[in-house]
Amino acid sequence: MKLLSSPASPFGRKVRALLAETGHADHVALQDVTAAAIGPVDDILIAANPAGKLPTLIRPDGPALYDSRVICRYLNDTFDLGMYPDHGKFEMLTLEATADAIMDAGIQMVYERRLRPDEIVFEEYLEGQWRKITRTLDALEARWMSNLSGPVDMSHIALGCALGYLDFRLDARNWREGRPALAAWAEAFLDRPAMVATAPEG
Repeated sequence: MKLLSSPASPFGRKVRALLAETGHADHVALQDVTAAAIGPVDDILIAANPAGKLPTLIRPDGPALYDSRVICRYLNDTFDLGMYPDHGKFEMLTLEATADAIMDAGIQMVYERRLRPDEIVFEEYLEGQWRKITRTLDALEARWMSNLSGPVDMSHIALGCALGYLDFRLDARNWREGRPALAAWAEAFLDRPAMVATAPEG
């Protein structure tokens, strides 16, 4: 199998961190590809995923898979990784979706500044996306910390990638302020070898 991704992609990091956390990084080849919102997209990515989105997993025995949640579930089942346990399954899946929502909003903020000339950056849109993130972070601090205290599962990895992306691209926003429990959790989790090995670049 081959994973098409980018060192900067938080969704690609989810897949790479899952493999690293479970000792399966050598089971899937990694190929860095270009998937710009504006500009060229690598041919291999378009051939596998016509939407040209990352990450995409090329399999030898079936069509390519895409969307990080689909890929992570597939790898979990294929290698019996145990990262989607049945106990508390729907809470865990909701927490994974919550982490993905943080990444979605963060990426929208990055693209708004990166792709538009300064004079037409839509500041209200940027702040609307940041409000989505801050509301979500506040909810995590208030209601979800107990879910983060148990054995590592896919929701922990997803949230670590989401918070790592905020540090990587939106550090000036200082998401940790006023959220001591979540900040302490992130400090410890992002220090895990799998998270250090998959830290974003670019």
